[in-house]
Amino acid sequence: MPVELTTQIRPAGATATSEAARTLRDGGLVAFPTETVYGLGADAANAEAVARLYRAKGRPAFNPLIVHVGDLKAAQRIGCFDATAVALAAAFWPGPLTLVLPKASRCPVARLATASLDTIAIRIPAHPVARDILREFGGAVVAPSANLSGHVSPTTAAHVQSDLSGRIDLIVDGGPVEVGVESAIVGCFASPTLLRPGGIPRDEIERVLGSPLAQLDSGAIEGRPPASGMLASHYAPRARVRLDATSLSRGEALLAFGPAALAGSETATAVRNLSERGDLTEAAANLFGYLRALDASGARTIAVMPVPDHGLGEAINDRLRRAAAPQG
Repeated sequence: MPVELTTQIRPAGATATSEAARTLRDGGLVAFPTETVYGLGADAANAEAVARLYRAKGRPAFNPLIVHVGDLKAAQRIGCFDATAVALAAAFWPGPLTLVLPKASRCPVARLATASLDTIAIRIPAHPVARDILREFGGAVVAPSANLSGHVSPTTAAHVQSDLSGRIDLIVDGGPVEVGVESAIVGCFASPTLLRPGGIPRDEIERVLGSPLAQLDSGAIEGRPPASGMLASHYAPRARVRLDATSLSRGEALLAFGPAALAGSETATAVRNLSERGDLTEAAANLFGYLRALDASGARTIAVMPVPDHGLGEAINDRLRRAAAPQG
């Protein structure tokens, strides 16, 4: 357990931005909103700060972090961009896409942040609060989701406070996030590879590439995953998650999708509908908040109705499968 801290919460604005940048320079930990989820930031070049971040989250040190920067020039100082990476960055940055690239020869990012891999994961966030903090700080910031490792990702400052109060220095409250699922991660290897589906659908990335993305064989992930969010059990509530539910048992909570009712739903401990009109963008934005709300109902099981697997549905189903995987 990390040393107990007094965690300050500040509304987003110029004062909070200055305090966040100062805290990062001093080796502190700052949670702030991105367009995907709330991130937990530390100075990427400060190995001690990065180690504090791993301890605060309870995150295994073999799980690499995503480095957030303010612009393409900053990204090119820490990663080696080929033509594919340049094209993807031009199309989707700032935005919810992370690129995994070879590390630049003089990359200042602490080796702990990359789990001692020869690659580095980089993105430029689109959220104005995140961009303001990065601009004022002036350097690269590692920023995994601001939650306890393996738990449901945070989409509000209250979620961050629930998981990390007393473990981090500062929470910048910028309100609910917009996208609601983490960034898509593409490995810029010999064949561009989708490492994690996320806030930009696969088909949009493939349209820029002009060819299908390769898929990493899950059996090839041994020991150290090549990117964040790839562990089998992740994004998990305390309750058991039961997928593809077509009926409900007494005492279960229900995570619904679409206008159709589910048999037995009148007995549910609690009900949240990701999108009554079947909109996947709305569903992604609601996913983690609704999982947390249903978990708080006290139900031992959360039954989840089927969600289409196209567009953002691929990212939603990825998170749900990992939430349902055996823990430990």
